[in-house]
Amino acid sequence: MATVQIKSDVDIDQLLEGVAQLDTTELQQFLTRASLLLAQRQDTALPSSESDLLRQINQGLPADTQHRYDELREKLRREELNSEEHKELLKLVDVVEQATADRLQHLIALSQLRQIPLDELMKQLGIRQPSVHA
Repeated sequence: MATVQIKSDVDIDQLLEGVAQLDTTELQQFLTRASLLLAQRQDTALPSSESDLLRQINQGLPADTQHRYDELREKLRREELNSEEHKELLKLVDVVEQATADRLQHLIALSQLRQIPLDELMKQLGIRQPSVHA
């Protein structure tokens, strides 16, 4: 687990400086956990069906899966992937694609529940369109 050094009394800017020290995988984990925390706090104001969908939307991949996927993609980019790693990456691509499809289904369900277009819901939740990886 990553650690960041912060002072005992920190403001938002100092907290963000600490978060900026995290590597990409750790930052994704932090954002997932922060989103879950926000969803939990909003639970009292939201119907349970919405809060359940928000939890599922913000769930993300397990940290070890995300980390391995990132490692293998980087090796692929550097053209250093062996055949066993290539097979592993293909399996992880399936896992990532399934997680993405599940998340999209939850987003669609929430947009229908709130009766707003999907792009508007994503804007409200601060979710950007995913980038396409070649």
